[in-house]
Amino acid sequence: MASRYTLRMELPQSWTIIDVFTGQPAVIRQKVMVGMGPREAEDMVVQMNVRDVKRRERAERKS
Repeated sequence: MASRYTLRMELPQSWTIIDVFTGQPAVIRQKVMVGMGPREAEDMVVQMNVRDVKRRERAERKS
């Protein structure tokens, strides 16, 4: 299953989490995931991808 989220470096030490399905910055709880430090961004993108895989697996089982 393809990862939905990836990182893009905007400036040194400034990262954006991108939704690869839309090409836009990800939005979580009404916060746009831009201008993040590298460690925070990497941790967040891993968590977001794990949650997305679980969500898609549940949806597949229902159909």
